Amino acid sequence: MKPWRAGRRPAAVLALAVPAAALLLTGCGDTGGLESAGPTPTAVGPRELWPSLTPASAAVDDYGAGETDVVKGVAVPGGDLRRVDPVSILRAQQAADPDSYKDIAAGLADCGDPGTGEGKGKRGPDCPVLHAYFADLTGDGKDDMVVGVEAPKQQLVVRVYTYEGGTLTQIMNDEDAVISVELAGDTVVVRAVADLSGYEYRTSWSYDAHQKAMLPTRDEIVRTGPPQTPSAGTGSPEAPTEPPSETPSATPSARPSPSAS
Repeated sequence: MKPWRAGRRPAAVLALAVPAAALLLTGCGDTGGLESAGPTPTAVGPRELWPSLTPASAAVDDYGAGETDVVKGVAVPGGDLRRVDPVSILRAQQAADPDSYKDIAAGLADCGDPGTGEGKGKRGPDCPVLHAYFADLTGDGKDDMVVGVEAPKQQLVVRVYTYEGGTLTQIMNDEDAVISVELAGDTVVVRAVADLSGYEYRTSWSYDAHQKAMLPTRDEIVRTGPPQTPSAGTGSPEAPTEPPSETPSATPSARPSPSAS
């Protein structure tokens, strides 16, 4: 909202200004005045614990963040990713690294023929590749592709592909027990089941121009509802059924996340 400039206030505001001034003049004899709200708490800055502790120099777990993968053998007509079938991208990656796609190889075979001819674009019921979404996540003015791939054990692989300078590159790869995936501007938000009943993980992925990849810039564990009763015979808590609060109130947590191949 733009601020009003001097001398250009709406007429209604100017009309209200006159009675307001009159009230100020007539109220000079009022015995009331400003009252103290009490002492102001002293601001306390962060306190460093164990200042002599030697800082770690390397990460313990491989989070999989910042990893990219150049995809070869896929044509991008006119540099427009909207004209590319995501199945063709997954199959090109499968051809380059078959061992990493053993769990979904049978499903990929049911995805139809993304090329030309009869059957183009027709996917069977076992095809794990979901339809793609498009958004400018890198800030270059061109749409990038967001792809979801269903994996065993109710996992979902979320990937982002960009096309720049004649090169198709995977710039995000996340796999988790996903509740939902959301696009918020240039950020991909992945909500996943937490191992604490009544909570969920919420990870925000944003593009980093220095790394040239999507990074998990915010990773939280968020309260979503009361603890659930363990499922009969499993001993494990059920997934939360109540909708999450609009404003996350949890403290960011550094949790390890499996990196999909």
